[in-house]
This record gives sequence, structure tokens and C-alpha cells, in this order.
Amino acid sequence: MTTAHEVPGDRLVEETAEEVKELDAVEPPEWARFAKTGRNRELPPEEDDWWYVRTASLLRKVYIEGPIGVSRLKKAYGGKDRKGVERAHHEEGSGSVIRTALQQLEEEGLVEQKGSDGRVASSGGQKFLDGIASDIADEILAE
Repeated sequence: MTTAHEVPGDRLVEETAEEVKELDAVEPPEWARFAKTGRNRELPPEEDDWWYVRTASLLRKVYIEGPIGVSRLKKAYGGKDRKGVERAHHEEGSGSVIRTALQQLEEEGLVEQKGSDGRVASSGGQKFLDGIASDIADEILAE
């Protein structure tokens, strides 16, 4: 059985985003049209389906690195902020975007909290990602 560890991450996130769009609990909130994804960004994302891509990416990261908390995810989804003449330094990503997406994944049963250690992929979430990874592996072998 192929797992999410064995396929290219970008391809897995792409395919997972398409599957996540069909889930009932995962919907972009009203404020998502106007929200930046971090302090280092000047504008909100231009893509219409960015919420689903971010949610799919979070699901993959929780599966691979879990248990992981919002604080570490904010660090991972942040980036370099240029301060004009000052030296650039790292800024964290938006905690609200990450928390809301994780809560939606919890409602769907793909992610669960593991005490104060953070969140992990539930058995349903692992099965969900591994199924998509298996399909991708089959496509790669067929090429």
C-alpha cells in the first residue's frame, strides 16, 4: 500500500485539494476573500480555490509531521518579510487561517487533537490521504 510519504508532495496536495472541495465541512469563511495568509503578504491570495489548497496542504503536513500545533504550523507557513532599509526577517503565517482550516478538518473527521501535543491525522484522515497517494502512484507507474 502506498502512503502519502512515498509520492511527490505537490502532486498530492493538488489532488487532495480537488477531493477536499467535495467535503461538506470544508468551506472558506466569509472573511477568507479579504484575509492575507501572513504578515509578510501585502495582498490576499489571487486564486479562487486557495482555501482548499491550504486545507489540503495542512492535512498533509499534519499527517507527515503530527502531532503538530498551530504555533509550528504558523512558523512553517510564514515567510521572509522585507522591512525596507532594515534587514529582512521571518514572519509567521496567519494563525486564524490555520486554526479555522484545522477545525473544519476536525469536523470532517480527518484530523483529531492529541491532548496538548497538537493535532494528528485520524485513521480516517490517513486512509483518505493514502487512497489519493495510491491513485497518484498508479498514475506515475502507468506513465
